[in-house]
Amino acid sequence: MVVSRAPPALGGGGLRILTPLLLLASAASLRAARIPAPPTCGKPQRLNRIVGGEDSTDAEWPWVVSIQKNGTHHCAGSLLTSRWVVTAAHCFKGNLNNPSQFSVLLGAWRLGNPGPRSQEVGIAWVRSHPVYSWREGSRADIALVRLEHSIRFSERVLPICLPDSSVRLSPNTRCWIAGWGSIHDGVPLPHPQTLQKLEVPIIDSEICGRLYWSGAGQGAITEDMLCAGYLEGQRDACLGDSGGPLMCQVEGTWLLAGIISWGEGCAERDRPGVYISLAAHRSWVMRIVQGVQLRGHSQGSGPSPGRGPSAGRAP
Repeated sequence: MVVSRAPPALGGGGLRILTPLLLLASAASLRAARIPAPPTCGKPQRLNRIVGGEDSTDAEWPWVVSIQKNGTHHCAGSLLTSRWVVTAAHCFKGNLNNPSQFSVLLGAWRLGNPGPRSQEVGIAWVRSHPVYSWREGSRADIALVRLEHSIRFSERVLPICLPDSSVRLSPNTRCWIAGWGSIHDGVPLPHPQTLQKLEVPIIDSEICGRLYWSGAGQGAITEDMLCAGYLEGQRDACLGDSGGPLMCQVEGTWLLAGIISWGEGCAERDRPGVYISLAAHRSWVMRIVQGVQLRGHSQGSGPSPGRGPSAGRAP
């Protein structure tokens, strides 16, 4: 609505009545204009360790965050909106009701030198999936983290998309993981702790189920889990990568296909990484998080610390 800036003429009672209404409408329009639309999800705005991985580039994965415990990297997570991060529930085992010792570091490519454009925000509260049992390797290993205040989006801090119901990830689909975890069993990522990335193919769930078969009719791979990686080992997520993203690019948009959950050792033969599927828990996430963005074929922007069995990927 255009509001004239010319002074009103003397007299004209009708104009005096309309002017406050115009000003009120103008104020409402200005308030609406101050609320920026969220940036498009899954689209990095490029600037001019995972076992066997390589250094990422600055702002390559702007939704990947470091969840810090008492000032030290503990787990990774993915930014969904300006107030919400999704991660693995086991990252908060024993600490679910004590979020004050945790914070979220966003926009930090190198943890050893986060830089002035990084943002650190406290955690207001954490909600784990109600089905999660707090046992290593449990199904529904997913948690939503509510930030104490909204973050500022930038080229280094952007949300990732969730896959909509049209997305199907067939075996051998090439996806990526990223994190600041160990580069070998017992070998932490060295300074300056540059975010690592690794391309991993999706593994057929039946094959993965046979590899992780626990006997006595017990299958370790549940219906909400995805497997990805290399059967020969050598390349994998490791301790400290828990909660980080399994990202698949579909028609130019990055989707959060899974959350790094568990594995047997790190980069062991016939022991690929196991991830919690976001497609399996999409409705639960959407019930809690307002403003999460979905992408898929139908929208024209989507596809195509423990050890031993069931060890979590948190340090």
